Amino acid sequence: MIPFQVREIHHIALVCKDIDRTIDFYTNIMGFNLTRVHTLSDGGKHYSFEMSHGIEIAFFWFPNAPQTAPGIASVKPDAWQTGNITTAHASMHHLAFTVLLEALEEYRNQLETKDIFVTPVLHQKAARFGQQSESDNPSATASFYFFDPNGILLEFAANVCESSNLISQI
Repeated sequence: MIPFQVREIHHIALVCKDIDRTIDFYTNIMGFNLTRVHTLSDGGKHYSFEMSHGIEIAFFWFPNAPQTAPGIASVKPDAWQTGNITTAHASMHHLAFTVLLEALEEYRNQLETKDIFVTPVLHQKAARFGQQSESDNPSATASFYFFDPNGILLEFAANVCESSNLISQI
């Protein structure tokens, strides 16, 4: 049996509650290009946005979709105040985008100026579970989190050091 040779994620498809706010957020704030719009047989729509190099994020909008269920299907908006980031099995917790480390603080500042709540930059260690807000210990990833207008938790994540360098520092 030949093992699957998956090269990258082609796209992820999510469901939005407000397509106009979704289009505005992903084109004007995130800078993605709206590439396709399809009308579905039930009157719903399917929108595709190109992030980079052909990798897409897609959104379905359904006219009769159930309401959002934060804490079940997604992270609750007050997760950073309560510390409860739990979601249900088979739910999507968050979507992380790789960015350059040098741009991380600037991107965070840009979102803040648009009145989007962002977390502090967090440093995640590769060898231990948990996160730290101090940057004095070697970390594999520096990142921060924010919500899109649908309540989908997003993350901008940057590699702090190469994995081979990190292993020698642990």
